[in-house]
Order: sequence, then structure tokens, then C-alpha cells
Amino acid sequence: MLSNFDPYSFVSTSAYDTAWLAMIPNPKQKNRPLFRSCLDWILNNQKELGFWGGECGSDGLPTIDSLPATLACMVALKKWDIGDANIKKGLAFVHEHTDRLLKEKLQSLPRRFTIVFPGMVELAQATGLDVVADSNMKEVLSDVFSKRQQIFETEEFTDEHHYPPLLSFLEAFPYTCDINGELTAKYLSEDGSLFQSPSATARAYMVTGERKCMEYLLSCVRKCPRGVPPIFPMDEELIKLSFVDQIQRLGLAEYFKEEIDEILSEVYRTCKKKRSYERTISNLKPAKIYKDSLAFRLLRMHGYRITPWSFCWFVHHEDMLAHIENNSEYFTSAMFNVYRATDLMFSGEYELKEEGFARKLLEKKLKMTSEEDGVVLIPNFQEVVEHELSLPWLARMDHLDHRGWIEAANKGDALWVAKASFYRLSCLTNDKLIKLAVENYKFRQSIYQNELEEVKRWSKEWGLADIGFGREKTTYCYFAVAASSSLPHDSPVRLIVAKSAILITVADDFFDEKGSLQELQTLTHAVQRWDGKDLSGYGKIIFDVLHDLVSDIANKHYRHQGSDITENLRDIWRETFASWLVESTWSNTGYVPCVREYLDTGMTSIATHTMVLSASCFLNPKLPNHKLKRSEYEPITKLLMATARLLNDIQSFQKEQIVGKTNLVLLHQKEYPEAKIEDSIAYVKDILDEKKRDLLEHTLTDSLSDLPKPCKLLHLSCLKVFQMFFNASNHFDSNTDLLHDIKKAIYAPPEYHVPKQPLPSLPEKKYVKVLNTTFQGVRSTRKFLGRNIFTSRASKVGCEKAIVLLKFKACTV
Repeated sequence: MLSNFDPYSFVSTSAYDTAWLAMIPNPKQKNRPLFRSCLDWILNNQKELGFWGGECGSDGLPTIDSLPATLACMVALKKWDIGDANIKKGLAFVHEHTDRLLKEKLQSLPRRFTIVFPGMVELAQATGLDVVADSNMKEVLSDVFSKRQQIFETEEFTDEHHYPPLLSFLEAFPYTCDINGELTAKYLSEDGSLFQSPSATARAYMVTGERKCMEYLLSCVRKCPRGVPPIFPMDEELIKLSFVDQIQRLGLAEYFKEEIDEILSEVYRTCKKKRSYERTISNLKPAKIYKDSLAFRLLRMHGYRITPWSFCWFVHHEDMLAHIENNSEYFTSAMFNVYRATDLMFSGEYELKEEGFARKLLEKKLKMTSEEDGVVLIPNFQEVVEHELSLPWLARMDHLDHRGWIEAANKGDALWVAKASFYRLSCLTNDKLIKLAVENYKFRQSIYQNELEEVKRWSKEWGLADIGFGREKTTYCYFAVAASSSLPHDSPVRLIVAKSAILITVADDFFDEKGSLQELQTLTHAVQRWDGKDLSGYGKIIFDVLHDLVSDIANKHYRHQGSDITENLRDIWRETFASWLVESTWSNTGYVPCVREYLDTGMTSIATHTMVLSASCFLNPKLPNHKLKRSEYEPITKLLMATARLLNDIQSFQKEQIVGKTNLVLLHQKEYPEAKIEDSIAYVKDILDEKKRDLLEHTLTDSLSDLPKPCKLLHLSCLKVFQMFFNASNHFDSNTDLLHDIKKAIYAPPEYHVPKQPLPSLPEKKYVKVLNTTFQGVRSTRKFLGRNIFTSRASKVGCEKAIVLLKFKACTV
């Protein structure tokens, strides 16, 4: 797929713009189209319902954008006296659906539609197409025409308040409008285009005969012979960035490492060359903001040094913010990407706090009803935005995110709206890529199923699954570690983290709920000595499992790495058990620690380092042995310990208050009794947010730590697990909250079906040619069709029947 990378193969075709190029006559043969390939595209790409272009909404029906595209395609066919069946089918669609589609949105028609649709109705009628079915439709059309007239009376051809400018809709101008050739020439770009619009440039050429316009159109068709995009030329770097983004979303990044590195290196070199960022409205484009924010996110995720100003330079300019809000239908996807970029905020990067603008704009779009604003939000994009706003990036599991993108693959990657269609960049049209993503997901699931069964057997054999108290979280623990990563070859890491988490859950519950203070002291002392001979009951079960787990990890490490880390692992568990005993002593004696004392103990008792550090010894490159010592813990490890503790405290303070345990939320409320509980929660959240940003910076910036990158990413995965468990409530303590996600992550295959390609709708002469050139293979075709319509001397009637049937079974030939 990448050996001959064609960026334009990832750009959705605009039926509307392709139709306009199909209308252009050949200068040397006026009775023939200049761009026959565009005409063929129209013949071969009519939808089953009879329309061209456009999107289908959540109801499965086409949106109003299908109307101008359909009219333009029918005009092109009518002009060259071809495709009568296509025109008939298209007219039936227009007659049946126009009234309904317009009445639903009449009070809130997008500006682009209000300009383009009446122009296409006029053009169709001038061509001889009877598009007005009845008086009801005529009345509705009258309202739309009135709205268009208002636009032409109030807007300049080019101004700074409307995007895109009125002149970019040149092809849809009323035929009563006297097109000034000098005005058109004034706004032609160096490449010969009118605002990079193929349709407007086609109209400009047909009116003026400008040679530069012709050169532009020829270049467009050479690059896109299978139908042109709504904007040309494309920013090829943007297409490549979108490709990288989608490859990562599909969970396929591991197969494209070299290609991703090459693309991002190239983009980074371009970013470094930029001396300044345009800040004028005349240069403000949705594509620029979209690209800048996407580049920032991808570059930062891959460790490049890049500042937020590379994409959010516009946030402190009120006139620009107002411009974006006034033209929001064109900037929705750009703002969506700005919001996604804010996921990677580092501490002190206050520019990114302006994400509130992007979020508010997106929320505003979600709240709008059809009566208020119609189809401003891109169809099927709404659920993507809702998911992004409702569930923070840090609370989403990578594996499930990949599944979600696979299942939404037929929707592509929405970018922004064009004149008569939604403009998409998508590598998802490549069936092989989607199949690879589906098979890769199922491949991971097969591994996860086997590993989960192994973990279940281990938990049951040691008696942890049926210990009789506390929480049984075997499946939850394995699901969390499996879903937070996506690499099947990290099996030892997943098993170590999952088994450690299961043991931690049981031991923590023993300290909190079951064991007496004497029993807890006895168990803790046994762990400090690493000798369980005096233990009995639950304490002995816990110690025996701990001893076996540590020995197993240490032995495997010695066999593969040649060094003994037994004592290092024991020390980590010793300090964890000691912290549990301290907290239990506080609860039993009623002692209230100060905040610093509580956090020092609570960071250890949450036990994230216990899981992450031992598992990091099996990564490649692995965690250095000396980093297993408390005095050598990296800042990123301490930040993980703190953030996990605070996440737990925010969602668990009510339960812990009942059982007499302390908690940072409760400590703050005790220190400030006049404060409400919401104030104490907000106080802890502020600390948490700052530490999460610090942890993210340590994960993504190489200069802050010499810890191997895989170790850093495992820390980040652990943070995401805790964020997922304690995002809006305490999902970990629930027995049902995560069952649906577990099923989707481990057992249920992705619900995706590769969309069927449309059957060719070729002119009848081509079918006759097919019959003539493949006559020797007719007998097998006859058997397939189940009709004996061919004879050794095919009659005219037989050929006609063959043509009819082959139109439905064209793939057979």
C-alpha cells in the first residue's frame, strides 16, 4: 500500500465537483466532454437510492447535501445525452426526497447549501430536467431561493466575515448574475484555480476560457483520474498525517513503524522551518488549524520537542475566535482536533487551557436540534465527538479504542464541509487495511483469551478466587492490563501485572476488612523476614502466593537476563505490606495523619510501583536493576504512585469514611470544616491534574529521564487503567460496570463488514463489447445465471436479455 504512496487515493471524491468537470466540452470537439473519466465516474457511482455524493445520517437516509450533487450529476449526463436510466433514477430520488429533506431543515439551512442548491435547480431546469415535482416542492424551493437572494444582497463577493467567500461559489451564481471576467481573474491563484475549488474553476473556465484555469483542471484530473476532490491541490503532508493518525487508531502502528517515523520526521523538519504563524483571518483555514493540531498531537506522542503555539496561536485573538464561531460548520472538525491536542498538555503550558473554547463549540453543536441549526455537525461524526467529550483520553483503553475505530471505519475521518459534500481524508477505503485491522484485533483476542484462562487457573489453584472475603477481581485485573496495551508479544508483562494486581486486591482487602491488627502485624513481619513458617489461615495463603510469584518472576529474569533480582522484588513488596499495616494501625487507633504523612504512605499502599517495576524488567529495553530500589525510583514512578492514590481517593472517600479509613478528600475537609465536600474534591482534583500533566511530560519527553521508552509507556498505561477504574465512579468495586467492555475486548469479534463496492453501470455499448470479446466464456456464464439465454448463434433477443442480466451480474463477466 505504501510502496507507491498516492495521497489522493485517501481523499474522498466530490460528486459535485466531478460533475462540473464532466460538463466541460472539449475545445476541439465541442460535442464531446473534455474529461471523459469524470463522466464515467458519474455513470459508475450512483447510489442505490438514486443519488450521488452526500452522506447518510444516523437514520441511514441521505442528507440534504445529496441534492445539489445529484442535480449536478444529472446535468452532466443530460448535457452529453447519456445515462438515461441514471437520470430517471436520479429524478425519482429528487422528486421523492426533496420536500422532506428541505422541510426538516428549512429554518436552519447551512449557508453553503443555500447558495449551491438553488443554482443547481436553475441549471437543471435550463438543461431540460423537470426537477420540480409538485406545488409543495415549488413552495419549499421558493423559500430557499429567497434565502439565497438575501445572501447575495448582504454579502460582498469576498470579505473577512464569511468563510469561504461568496466568489468561491461562482458556479452556483444565478444566471442573471453578470460574471465579471476581470473580477474572476483578480482572484485566480498562481496555480490557475479559483479558491482551490475545481467546480468554481470549471465554471470560470467555461465563461472566460482562461488558459491558466485549463492547466489547473488538467492537473487536477491527472492527479485524480477516478473523480476529483472538493479542494485541489491537497496538502499532501496533511494526508500523510491523517494516515498516521488512522493507522494508530486502528491498532496497526506496530506494522508501520518505519513509515510513521519517516512521515513524522519530515513533518517535524517542516515545523522547525516555520518562522511565524499567520494570524490574519484572510489566511485562516480549517485545514490549517486541523493540520497544526494533528501534527502537534502526533509529534508530541512520538517524543518530538514541540510547543503548543504550533497550533493554538489563534486562541488569544478575539476576532479570530469570533470568526471561527460564526463559521462553525467549517471549523467543527478542526476544533475537534484542537480539543484532542489538549490531551497532551504539560505542566505550565497555559496556552492549552484555551481548550475550553474548543470544547464549548463542540458541546454547542451537540446540543443543537434540527430546528435550531440543521446539519452543521458532520453526519455520524456526532457519536465520535460525544465519545471524546464524555470519556477523557486518559480513561480510554487503547485496545477498545482500536475496536471502536475499526467499527466506525466506514465513516472515514471527517475533516470539514465543502460546498455540496463532507470532505474526508481516509485510508479506510483500503479493504486490505481494514481486514488487517480486524484480523489483528481478533489475533490479540485469541492471545488474551488464553492468558485470561491461565490467570484464572492460577488464581483458583492458589485459592485467591474463592478466598471468601473481599473482592474477586481476577478478570477485571487481567482485562485492565490487556486492554491498556496492544502488543501481543508482551505476554510476560501482562501476566506479571495481572497476577500482582490480583494478589494486591486480596491482600489489601485482608488488611482493610478481614484481618485483626495482630494478624496483620504477624503477616507484615513475615513478609519483612520473608519467612512464613509461623503463619496460618488467610495470612499463610497470601504469603505463599507472594513467595511463589516473586520466585517465579526472579527465576524467569535470571534465565533470560542473567541477573538475580529476588531481593529487589522482595523489598518492593516489603514496603507495600508495611504501608498497609501503617494505614490499618491508623484506622484501628483513630490516628489522623497530616497530609504529607498520609501521601507518603498512601503513594506506596496503592501499589502501582509493585506491579509496574517488576513487569518492566521484561520489556525491551528493560528497566535497569538498580531502579527497583526505593532510593532509585524515577520521578515518573513517584508521579504514578501519587496520581493513582488521588484517583482512588476521589471516588472512594465515602466508602472509606464508613469503615474509618482516612483519605485526602476527608483530610482536607477536616482541615477546612467550613468547606463543602465538593470543595475538597476540587482541591484534590487540582493536585491530580497537575501531577497527571507532569507524568505525561516525563513519559513523552526523553530529556527528563533516561528510563527506557517502553518502561515509561507502561507507567502511562497503568495511569490510564486507574483513570478508567475511577473516572466518574468506582468501577473497580462494581461487579457489573465493566462486563460489557470485557466482552468486547476479549471475546466478541469486531462488528465490521467491508462495504460492498457498487456494481458498474456502464453504457449499453460496453456490455455488447463485453459479450463480443468474451463469447467463448458464455457457457459458464449461462450456468451461473441459471438461464439458457445463449445459443451457438446468439439471437438479437438473446443478447438483449444477456445485457439486462449482466447489468445485475456484471461482476461475473
